[in-house]
Amino acid sequence: MNLFRAFLVLIFLALASYTAVVVGDHGMNLFPIFFGDIAKLGWPGQFNLDFLFMLALSGLWVAWRHQFSGAGILLGVLAFNGGALFLSVYLMVLIAQADGDMREVLLGKSRVAA
Repeated sequence: MNLFRAFLVLIFLALASYTAVVVGDHGMNLFPIFFGDIAKLGWPGQFNLDFLFMLALSGLWVAWRHQFSGAGILLGVLAFNGGALFLSVYLMVLIAQADGDMREVLLGKSRVAA
C-alpha cells in the first residue's frame, strides 16, 4: 500500500509541475486544442477521445461510489474535469479514510457494510 501511495504522490507532483509549466507557456486555452485534435481524426485526436472516455468513466465511478448524492455528483464532475490531478488526491484521501481497505476505497463504506 505504501508503494501505491508513493505512486499517487508521484503522479500528483509530476502532473502538477508539468501543468504549471504548460499553463505558464501556453495559457489555459486547452479546449479548442483538445477538441480540435479530435475533429481532425488523427492520432492526437484518437488519444484525446480515449482520454475523454477515461475521464467520463472516472467521473461516473466517483459519483456511483457516493451513490449519486449531491456531493457525489459534484465530486464526479471534479473527477471528470480534474483528471489524474484530482484522482490522485482523491484516492490518497480515500485510502487514509479506509485505513487501506481497498474494498472500501473502491466500493464505498455503505456497500462494504451491506
